[in-house]
Amino acid sequence: MRAARISVCGLPPEVADDLPEPEPGPGERLVRVLAAPITPLDLLCAGGASYFGVPALPYVPGVQGVGVADDALVWFPTPAGMAPGDGSMAAYARVPTADLVKLPTGADPYAVAALGLSAVAAHQALTWRGELAAGEQVLVLGGGGVVGQAAVQLARLAGARRVVAAARSPEGRERARRAGADAVVALDTDDVPELAGRLSAACDGPVDLVLDPLFGAPAAAAARTLRPGGRLVNLGGSASETSPIDSATLRSRSLRVLGYTNNELSRERRAAAMTLVAEQAALGRLAVAHEVVPLAEAGAAWRRQASGAAGGRIVLRVA
Repeated sequence: MRAARISVCGLPPEVADDLPEPEPGPGERLVRVLAAPITPLDLLCAGGASYFGVPALPYVPGVQGVGVADDALVWFPTPAGMAPGDGSMAAYARVPTADLVKLPTGADPYAVAALGLSAVAAHQALTWRGELAAGEQVLVLGGGGVVGQAAVQLARLAGARRVVAAARSPEGRERARRAGADAVVALDTDDVPELAGRLSAACDGPVDLVLDPLFGAPAAAAARTLRPGGRLVNLGGSASETSPIDSATLRSRSLRVLGYTNNELSRERRAAAMTLVAEQAALGRLAVAHEVVPLAEAGAAWRRQASGAAGGRIVLRVA
């Protein structure tokens, strides 16, 4: 069986053709993998310094994928890199039957794989954790990333009246525009008052909800745009693990700062969110920038994704 395999933490995977095909146990199904995205979680786990600890080596990476099981197109998660076992970057994967999510007719396996758990996080952070209501104004930080692009579109689908996005790079800002943001703001400084002024100018009055995968100075600036009782949902720290949010801003407006992680989702809630994401993708209402690369080029693709040189989420074409 062909698969990408991590043998040394911190190095890209190498592709081998001699791995044994996995044998499903009780309550599991064998999935013929079609598409496997290279996600930030894959990179984090394979680096060996994640909060999950050093992975058992060697292993096949890939925390999620799309494939065929029992003649049905399915999305599936794996614990690869977080617990012993192999992931989606292989011709076949064994997956608990209860974890399989059947995809709608007409779904593009590569487009769904590119969205995957990032879109699930965006949806659940907006709706379940952030309690987004129709008619509210949403500010999406990191609008050029996969989470951000999905959040812009999902906020609109949930009834937001205005969606403003902010991103650090010109390329990220362009992706946010293509995702449908009403306005896009540059996050090219760590000056909190400057950023707060830019964000406020782009918004139509006070913001109801901020979706924040960045933290750091952008989160501190975004907090200043919120209305009294407004919410900021943090689901990442790609700008910084700490943020200079000042006490006066929090207290004067009785703001709510909330944390989010996909790890808190029940299997049922995750499946329902993934089903919605796949349905909206099949209808042409939800998509993120991505490129499809053959599994044979997994090592080079991994390096490009890790360095930020890719134009979007890289999805490996496994079969």
